[in-house]
Amino acid sequence: MNNPEKVSKENSSPTTESPARSYRIADLAKAYDITPRTIRFYEDQGMLAPLRKGRQRIFHERDHVRLRLILRGKRLGFSLAEVREIIDLYDVDAGGEKQLVHLLSKIDQRRISLEQQMKDIQDTLNDLKGVEKRVRKALKELREK
Repeated sequence: MNNPEKVSKENSSPTTESPARSYRIADLAKAYDITPRTIRFYEDQGMLAPLRKGRQRIFHERDHVRLRLILRGKRLGFSLAEVREIIDLYDVDAGGEKQLVHLLSKIDQRRISLEQQMKDIQDTLNDLKGVEKRVRKALKELREK
């Protein structure tokens, strides 16, 4: 993951002098290897709240962190609603017990779901192997006649 360039509040050119870190949509898109449309989607869903300067979106560190959490949650297989719930809880109880217990609960649920999917996939693979074996045997018998 690249570090997005800082953007000053006064203009959209990169700077290292501004104490408040801000990012353009293109910077975040490049840093996370996603499209600007994806970022706009999360904004439409109320998960990101950039400031507007005319038509330009100015994202700050809070949005940067939220985007990282959104993408991490999606990569772990959480639904967008689950990710929103976890992030919203973080806003209320940042690093607190309630947030951590809730996150552990979601992780347990996801792990159980993935383990069941893994079992189902293994069962399906075993079924396919059995069918393949029977079909190969039937084909061999046909060719030997």
